Parts: sequence; structure tokens; C-alpha cells
Amino acid sequence: MGYTALYRKFRPQTFAEMVGQEHITKTLKNQIMANRVGHAYLFNGVRGTGKTTSAKVLARAINCLNPQDGEPCNECEICKAAINGSLTDIVEMDAASNNSVEDIRSIREEVNFLPTKAKYRVYIIDEVHMLSQGAFNALLKTLEEPPEHVKFILATTEPQKLPATILSRCQRFDFKRISDEDIIKRLQIVCDESNVKITKQALNIIAALSDGAMRDALSILERCVQDGVNDIDEDKIKELVGIPKLTYIHSISKAIIEYNIDDAMNAITAVLEDGKELNNLLWEIIKYIKDILMVKTNQKLNIYNEADFAELKQLADTISKERAIKLINELSKLENDMKSSTQRSIVFQAGIISLCDREISSEKSNNNSNDVEGTGNSEIFARLEKIENYLRSGGGIPKKQNLATKKADNISTNNVTTSKTSEIAGIGKNKKIAQYWNDVVNNFKKNGKIMLYTNLLNTNAVEINDMTVGIEFPNGLTPFGKTVLEKPENKTEITNQISIAAGKTMNIKYIDSKPNEETVLNEEQELSNFANEFDIPFDVIE
Repeated sequence: MGYTALYRKFRPQTFAEMVGQEHITKTLKNQIMANRVGHAYLFNGVRGTGKTTSAKVLARAINCLNPQDGEPCNECEICKAAINGSLTDIVEMDAASNNSVEDIRSIREEVNFLPTKAKYRVYIIDEVHMLSQGAFNALLKTLEEPPEHVKFILATTEPQKLPATILSRCQRFDFKRISDEDIIKRLQIVCDESNVKITKQALNIIAALSDGAMRDALSILERCVQDGVNDIDEDKIKELVGIPKLTYIHSISKAIIEYNIDDAMNAITAVLEDGKELNNLLWEIIKYIKDILMVKTNQKLNIYNEADFAELKQLADTISKERAIKLINELSKLENDMKSSTQRSIVFQAGIISLCDREISSEKSNNNSNDVEGTGNSEIFARLEKIENYLRSGGGIPKKQNLATKKADNISTNNVTTSKTSEIAGIGKNKKIAQYWNDVVNNFKKNGKIMLYTNLLNTNAVEINDMTVGIEFPNGLTPFGKTVLEKPENKTEITNQISIAAGKTMNIKYIDSKPNEETVLNEEQELSNFANEFDIPFDVIE
């Protein structure tokens, strides 16, 4: 007898032997026991999760001469014939290679004949999404009202490609990815029956590499025993699948986190000399940074031994969550850049060097206003957002409210008070923008928009034309102020408030009266002074 692949040799023969799909097998068994088996089923899910296996078991169970609690006995004449493939009443069809209208027409002709031995004629159509549009149309009527002795079981990895008319005629079962725990348990059973010794760490790695597919896990295990040596450890698996050693991954990740270009390049050179593939290396680095982020969020990681986890935990203590997320995004962009380049090695090394260079990383942070890592502005943003949330939640009202209002009134060129302004709508009725601008600014403070209020203090508003309002900054527009006011959500808020006040749709334009002069006070100090003046509890929110 010829060699049989592990995933075929250990294919489950009953629903009870299947792992990770209890929500489906339980329902199917109940239908069989209650004699309420449907005429058409659709099994969908990612590869290697048991769709075809379930279809085979279901086909045998409904035809079994001696079913037991919804399970096929696998001992009767029908079950044995189905298992060895000699039962013509169970037809398995691959739609990837039999996707024409003629193939479906042959099924339409066959369904009119009674089964030869079994109770039902069962058609298992795998990868059904590969059928042509004409084939789907030819199948519709037969699938909707097949003869009583015919059952259809469709299997696919891409149900979104099936016409709605097909989906509505089937009972749909969604197969989920199998958990690592279930995969490890099944692999251990296979290893015990095959006299294979395997370490716990090796099982964890195979489960992680399989990505929820039992067939992939068994295929990896099979590759490990092809050399005749039945002792498997983590190093053997990594060598076979081309994964760089964890020592290299840790060294490169540590170098990136510590901005150490020399260590990063030395580790990369060692990996390349070892013959490892760049895509695998980058994938492992991304996964390692992801695991660092998982450690920072107190998630469990079972694929590392104690020593490796200690190193991972040490790196996690030296990096912020924000930078870890940023690194994952940057490395993912690097992966996309490599796909479109003919010089993947150069692109890869240049990308790693840029991540290890503190100046380049800081420049990227400065150019990205949405980045929370890198410059001092990010900390100020965080503080101001906390202040706004604090005020909105009613956490405290400034004790010096009267003094603040008085100071705001003195700053205003028109001495317009905000105490009588209850709603912003109607503020500018029959008035020019210069007359009600101070009321608009003060409304930002009343609504808890502290960032907008502080950056619009001491500004003037002028009408550039009927559709545009210019906001002048007599003391100059600071880089921090520009970053705050240019944020899309803030710019939209200012535009909306001015439009409501003016009674018509308006646009805004920032006018920097002193763009070349440096500000007198440090930006963060100004915010601190403002907070102290109005008794905003900085110490509480930090």
C-alpha cells in the first residue's frame, strides 16, 4: 500500500473526532437524529477547518444502515463502501476543474435516477465558488427543488462570490478557525499514534504557523518527520519552514527599539548569510513587535519558553504602546514596499535603518500630525484632551471664573461679554464678524473646547469676502497652534460655528501677522500658565 499523507490518514471519521467545530457538529447530529436533514447545505470557512470532512461524515451518516446518535457506524456495508470510495451514490466534485454548464447539466440528468445502494444520492461540490455564472444558473432549479432522494453539500472558502440565489437555497454553516489549544491536542494524539516525540514548544510553534488550519498543522508536522528522525523540537521546525532563529529576531527588534543601527545590520547580515528569506524575516519581526504589544496589554503568550519570554518582557518595559503600534505600521508599509520592488534586500535594509535612526523617526513624527509618538506636541495634545474631558464631565469649574471672564472681556476689542450669550446661533445677527468674533471664541471655552479657545485668544476676525472669514494672529501663529488649528476636526468645528453665527456658509483662512517672530514663552509653559490661572487641575489628570 502506498504512502498516505498525515492529514488523510488521520482524517476524522465521525463528528466526535472533529475539533474546534462543535457548534456545527452538534447541530448536524441533532438534525440526523430528528430525521430533519435539509436538501442543501453550504459549508464555508478558511482552508483546513473541516468543511470537506464534515461533508463526508454527513453523507455517510444519512445513508448509514446503523447510525448511532447521529454518527455513522463506519462498519456497515454503506459506510465501508463510502470510506474506500466505491459507493457511487456519494459523488465528490471539484468545481475548480468542473465548472462548466455541461458539468452541472450532467448532475441534473443524474438526479432523476434512484440511488443504487444508499438511501440518498449525495453530491459534494467543493470550491463551489469556482462555478461559472452559467453553471450557477443551471444549478438553481435543481438546488431549490431536488428529488427526495438527493442531497447537496456545497463547500467554499469564499461565500461572498456565490450568487444570492444560491445562498438563499442552502442551510449555511460557518466554520471558524481552530484554536491553538485544539490544534495542539490533536497534534499530540497524532504524534502518540505515530510514535513521534515532540516538545511542547514545537507544538506551540506549529499551532501558531498553521493559523487555525488543522490540515496545515498536519502538513508541517509531516515535513518534520520526513527525514526519518522522530524527535522534533522548535529548532527543527524553524529550520524546515525557513524561520530565522529567535535570537536574530530579538536582536533586530531590540536594535530598532534602542535606535542601534550597527546591531541591527549585524543581525540582518547574519540572517541573510544563513540563507533565510527576507519576507519570513520581516514577518517574524512584525509578529515579535506584536507580541511585545500583547505583553504590554497583559495578554498571555504560550509560544515562548521562560527565557525567551523574559527577554520579550524586558523589551516591553522599554517601549511605549504608541511606539509599538507605530513600528508595526511602519514595518507593514515596508512589507508592501518590498512587494513592488525588484531590489527587496536594499529596500528592506534601508527601511530598518530608517527605523533605527532617531532623527529620521522624529522627522516622520513631526510630519504626521496624527502621530502620538515622538515630539513634545503629542504630550501637550494628550494633556489638553484630558482637560477637555475633565471639564465636559463636570469634574470641576474653575474657581477664578469671574476673573477669567473679566480678563477675556479686557482682551476683546469690543468689550463684549459672554454672560448673556446662551446659544451661538443668532450671535452674529445683523452684525459683522469683528463684532461677534469674541463671543464665538468664548463659546469654545464654555463648551469645553480648551485647545481651540487657548489658541484663538487675542485673535481678530475680518471679512475677506462674502464667503471667507480671515482669522488674524497679531502675535504670530506658533507651530503648535498651527498643528492644533489645522487638524481637520478642529478646522471643521471653527468653520461650523462661524457659519452658524453668520447665518450662512462661510470658509476660514488663517492669517499669520508675524510669521518670522519667535514666541516669547515656551508653548507648553503658556498652557501651564493658562491652566494655573483658571485653576484647571493639571496635577489631577497627569
